[in-house]
Amino acid sequence: MENVLSFLTANKDAIFIIVLSVFLGFEVISNVPSVLHTPLMSGANAISGVIIIGGIILVGHATTTLEWVLGSIALFMATLNVAGGFVVTDRMLEMFKKKKK
Repeated sequence: MENVLSFLTANKDAIFIIVLSVFLGFEVISNVPSVLHTPLMSGANAISGVIIIGGIILVGHATTTLEWVLGSIALFMATLNVAGGFVVTDRMLEMFKKKKK
């Protein structure tokens, strides 16, 4: 328990910034109108693409099994996010195309 308290005390500024970012992100995203969801999803896919590149680099430099496993899980999740985002974006864009008779 003392280790946890010393960690929290030593990193209180970083923890404060992360907590504040979570609340700010939730407030911003919850107030986005429905019309803007597709462009925001495309932006999130671009960010996840950057995460995939970083994940590949980090997994390549992993020295322990734990680092490799955590990096691989993060890489897998980011890949799912990109693939799912493109599928949803494609389906939403299909709604705006003219129907064939």
